[in-house]
Amino acid sequence: MNNQNNRNPVVLVHGIIRTSSVFRTLAPYLIQQGWSVYLIDLKPNNATLPLEEMAAQVRDFINKTFPPEQPIDLVGLSMGGLVTRYYVQRLGGMNRVQRFITISAPNQGTWLAYFWHSHACVQMRPGSVFLEDLNQDVQILEHINFTSLWTAWDFIIIPARNSQMPVGRDVKLSIFAHAFMVVHPRSLAAVVAALSEPIKCEHVKHDRQPLPTPAPQKSLHDGGKT
Repeated sequence: MNNQNNRNPVVLVHGIIRTSSVFRTLAPYLIQQGWSVYLIDLKPNNATLPLEEMAAQVRDFINKTFPPEQPIDLVGLSMGGLVTRYYVQRLGGMNRVQRFITISAPNQGTWLAYFWHSHACVQMRPGSVFLEDLNQDVQILEHINFTSLWTAWDFIIIPARNSQMPVGRDVKLSIFAHAFMVVHPRSLAAVVAALSEPIKCEHVKHDRQPLPTPAPQKSLHDGGKT
């Protein structure tokens, strides 16, 4: 349920190669501000799984952790931004996520993904079948509070503007390098600002049929502790 400040619980989802420890600055900062924070570790985290299957891990974690009537807020970092977008747009997340934030996500792909041939990296290439499909109905995100945080000095998302989205709030931050987007005070403040916005009144049900997914995998989480 919501915490004592009547705020939604916040689920943080990391990116490629990382674990939930990447939020060692953001998570306690949000807790200090009054949010309850939940962390998930995607397994494996090396992009060998398709993004759809990692999104299924997020769905299963949320369904097991929170009662069906509990709305949540969601933050996806880097590859985690695409994983969470798939959950929201394809796996029913639209029906319970009220505030959704991506941080330096390759929403339009990154040329750096051509250096690796793992399944998820192929999906993160500009113009991939995965991205073309996910972006074809991106307008659905207008029904929730959606915010994209990005920096022009991102050397992982190439070009950096590929983090931008045609919907929601576009927040460009003066932060040097991809890694600092989850620890810099400007980024922390931007996340808090997005999580503090009044929610939109409109609510829609997502009627896209999810793709077949494997059996749920056990995910680690931290119920508000770091």
